[in-house]
Amino acid sequence: MGELHELSAVEQAAAVRRREVSPVELVEHHLRRAEEHPELGAFTVLTPETALDQAATAERLVRHAEDPDTLPPLLGVPTAIKDLTLTAGVRTTFGSAAFADYVPHVDEDAVVLLRQAGTISIGKTSTPEFGMACYTEPAGLPPAVTPHDPTRLAGGSSGGAGAAVAAGLLPFAQGSDGAGSLRIPAACCGLVGLKPTRGRVPRGPFGGDVTGFSVVGPLARTVADAAAMLDALAVEKPGEPWTVHSPGESFLAATHRPPGRLRVGRYATPIIPGVPVEPEYLGAWEDASALLEQLGHDVVDVELAFAEHAVAAVETIWNVVAHSIPTDPAREQDLLPLTRWLRERGSATSAPEFLRALQVAHSVARAAVTAHLAFDVVLTPALAHLPPPVGWFSGVDPAQDLARQKAFTPFTTGYNVTGQPALALPLSWTADGLPVAVQLVGRHGEESLLLCLAAQLEQARPWAAHRPACW
Repeated sequence: MGELHELSAVEQAAAVRRREVSPVELVEHHLRRAEEHPELGAFTVLTPETALDQAATAERLVRHAEDPDTLPPLLGVPTAIKDLTLTAGVRTTFGSAAFADYVPHVDEDAVVLLRQAGTISIGKTSTPEFGMACYTEPAGLPPAVTPHDPTRLAGGSSGGAGAAVAAGLLPFAQGSDGAGSLRIPAACCGLVGLKPTRGRVPRGPFGGDVTGFSVVGPLARTVADAAAMLDALAVEKPGEPWTVHSPGESFLAATHRPPGRLRVGRYATPIIPGVPVEPEYLGAWEDASALLEQLGHDVVDVELAFAEHAVAAVETIWNVVAHSIPTDPAREQDLLPLTRWLRERGSATSAPEFLRALQVAHSVARAAVTAHLAFDVVLTPALAHLPPPVGWFSGVDPAQDLARQKAFTPFTTGYNVTGQPALALPLSWTADGLPVAVQLVGRHGEESLLLCLAAQLEQARPWAAHRPACW
């Protein structure tokens, strides 16, 4: 066995069950790597004492288990929780100086479910303030950067998670996605980022994003690891505002079967007119199309299914959503300029205007889903250009910041509006080692098919050899 971080999450879990490695060894190894690489901006806080206590408990479970198959499926595997996700007893700042000392008393469902599956969190991963940006530069902390070029951003809002997994500080990590926040870091960091179907993962106890745009999901280096984390998270709970039926097989099992011949629709037209898609991303999209055809799938050009007027509606909703985390008025001055600007715009939005924006979003979503019913999967570029340098967004005024964000990510947000599952895959790489990803979008509730196809693509075009210098 080589270095422990070279093992995937699924391989680590199997090694624990076979007693080839102990949970304590795994946790110590990944904690040490996390401590050695603060320059990546991956973590807001590490929790070594709690993690090692949980690892010791897991070790005792393994020692006394008569049948290893009765153990939790991911027992002893290190992970981390996004700093937007409530974690009892652990400082959770939401990426904001206004919450620098906030310690929740409850766990969100995702935290509980990952713990029940046997994973051990070693800390909280960095996020932009309130998760409102597609890059991760929280106040007072180093920016989250892609390990493949630490002068460039890791994306957001699950940027810390992306940096940690790509650098081998974790085998996989929990994140959330309200406008591309799993897929964008995956594209910047060379990972698999899976946004599940709306309702697939419970958002209790407080319900998460009331619009339903934001969902919880995995960032991982392999398709199988993403599937294994989704298996842990996808537990039906009563009272959820959106629900989706179980596929009847584990998501991990889906990665082991062929997808069959699929009909793939493809487009590369940004929803925002005039936004250029750089040659690296158009080339990766064309290359992925050719690969899909080589694998026996039918690839067909389709028109962009999202109406242009959806952009203004979603922007209105985003402004109001900036108020989702109640903030003490006395701490408003501690918020970053972008957050304050978004909240000011949200405060100026009337209830009828917000309602109308939601109605527009829902109607556009119905039309987009209907337009693509003839296809099993839709293929797009994941982003419009390579990850920009640190400060490229935050170094300008908020209006220009938002405009740059929209131009960077014109393919992701639409599928938060529709609620469909979508994932980013690093099928191409630049000559100097930067990932260039595509996005695959499935029908509602069909994560299994997406993962099945993704596994086939991973086998045909493996990316595991693309490791950063800090590996």
